[in-house]
Amino acid sequence: MHAVIPMLEARALVKHLGGRRVVDGVDLVCLPGQIHGLLGPNGAGKTTTLRMLYGFLTPDAGEIRFQGADVRGDLVSAKRFIGVCTQEDTFDGDFTVEQNLLIAAEYFRPRPDGLRERVGQLLDRFELRPHARQKPETLSGGYRRRLMLARAIVHRPRLLFLDEPTTGLDPQARVAVWQLVDGLRADGLAIVLTTHYMDEAERLSDVLTVLARGRVVAHGAPKAVLGDSVGEHVVVVATGAEVTAALLPWLAPRGLRKPATVLGDWHVPLSAEALADFARAFPHLRYEVRSPTLDDLFLKLALEP
Repeated sequence: MHAVIPMLEARALVKHLGGRRVVDGVDLVCLPGQIHGLLGPNGAGKTTTLRMLYGFLTPDAGEIRFQGADVRGDLVSAKRFIGVCTQEDTFDGDFTVEQNLLIAAEYFRPRPDGLRERVGQLLDRFELRPHARQKPETLSGGYRRRLMLARAIVHRPRLLFLDEPTTGLDPQARVAVWQLVDGLRADGLAIVLTTHYMDEAERLSDVLTVLARGRVVAHGAPKAVLGDSVGEHVVVVATGAEVTAALLPWLAPRGLRKPATVLGDWHVPLSAEALADFARAFPHLRYEVRSPTLDDLFLKLALEP
């Protein structure tokens, strides 16, 4: 059985900006037919890493390989097989939806074969056919994102970078974009996704890399990342002076500093064993137990020095 060659492989990436090391030894691998979520709070180095991966910035150290080949050898050829969907709409307002797709494909060399047929397929797949002769600014936010996605893959790339693809969309439009992205994964496209919507990352990502202060702090399948980094359970308890006085002495010996606070409630990450101890220690305390989410991981990272 042959090993799958990664579509994208980055090792030990380093980047300095403004005299500061903003990316510090980041590794990332993305396979065909896989969505790799790249997450991190603001200032974690996520955007800088993404820009290095698709060739907008040059790493100060480290290497980036595309299907096993070092992109430094021929970055121009590598970019022919990369698609980028930025968070900002960057259409040409002088042209229609269909013309935007045709013109975008013309930038690539060699020129994609069967271009008009390809554009027609995308108009149908992304349900843009009824809007083909409209200007992009006349579309709703959801359909503008569809057009951005379609434009990013019009040249048949093998690797797609999605930077905050559903920011500002209503729930219905977000789900529609998720379904389109899931279909692209089923086609065998390798996808690197950044998002601040944690439910989006959990639903779409096959594997996660979480950055903080320029370094990888968690990596793996979403459930494994949460289990290793947060715990198996999260206890939500309304705090007051008496509750705080009782809980802090119990948390401290277990290496749990003051937990994240959300609207006056403490969110305490606990293992199954610690949850059993908690229940025995506070039999009369009212609290809620739920599964951890990526939001809990981000709240935890925010509290760490």
